[in-house]
Amino acid sequence: MDWIISDELGLTVGHLVGWGAAGAMIIGGVAPYIPQYRQIKKTQDAEGFSLYVCLTLLIANTLRILFWFGKRYELPLLIQSIVMNITMFVMIHLCVTVRKKNQIIRARERIFTAQPDETARWLDQRSSITGREKPHRFYDLDRKYFWAWTDFQSYLDCMLVFSVLGAAITYLLIEFSPFVELIGFLAVFTEAMLGAPQIAKNHQNKSTEGMSVSMVVMWTCGDVFKTAYFVVREAPTQFWVCGGLQVSLDIIILIQVWLYRHNTAAARRLRRGD
Repeated sequence: MDWIISDELGLTVGHLVGWGAAGAMIIGGVAPYIPQYRQIKKTQDAEGFSLYVCLTLLIANTLRILFWFGKRYELPLLIQSIVMNITMFVMIHLCVTVRKKNQIIRARERIFTAQPDETARWLDQRSSITGREKPHRFYDLDRKYFWAWTDFQSYLDCMLVFSVLGAAITYLLIEFSPFVELIGFLAVFTEAMLGAPQIAKNHQNKSTEGMSVSMVVMWTCGDVFKTAYFVVREAPTQFWVCGGLQVSLDIIILIQVWLYRHNTAAARRLRRGD
């Protein structure tokens, strides 16, 4: 009788641990962005946070969602991807809003569906000659301004186009196993490179001012936990291999915090007007 109770108790504890781990996977991915969000909100300065971090995660999690349709993995990982995409759009909305407020001189609007300058001028001339109305907007794929648009809707439109194209291609090739595995690899590899845009931003500024160190520390802890979770739960190989790469990039950012500590302190004093 005691053995039966012990066995049932062990099963219950095992379920609780499993649910706790699943909940940590879902919430833990979002948690690092809370201090960064609060810092941007408090300082009204979004320059230290790279929006390419958001782009990286949006692409990675969209691909991971598509991968689920070809090769079913654990449901918490799917939910995590959906929650993360929502979180990234929240971060983008805040950064775009703050940057607009900080504009002393109103800059030219840059949106995803804007006409490039040369095309716009040509269409103006053509319209004045023919008397016809100007065609509607063209996609502005100028690399210089890609993912540096001035309105939030442009980021939504861009990811919508990416998602629809990705879904269409996945639907056509869902039975082709190498393609499905490639999606899985691209999803986790893209996420593994999450720290790369922030590393580049820090290197360019020679400072980590504007970047939340708490966010990076939580990144590191979360990525270590996530990689261990992948190994223990026997997730597809792509997941835990790229998880290890992600931890390595987190460590590089923490090294930058130490290397640029003097420049960061000077930048903070300058911002405060000390």
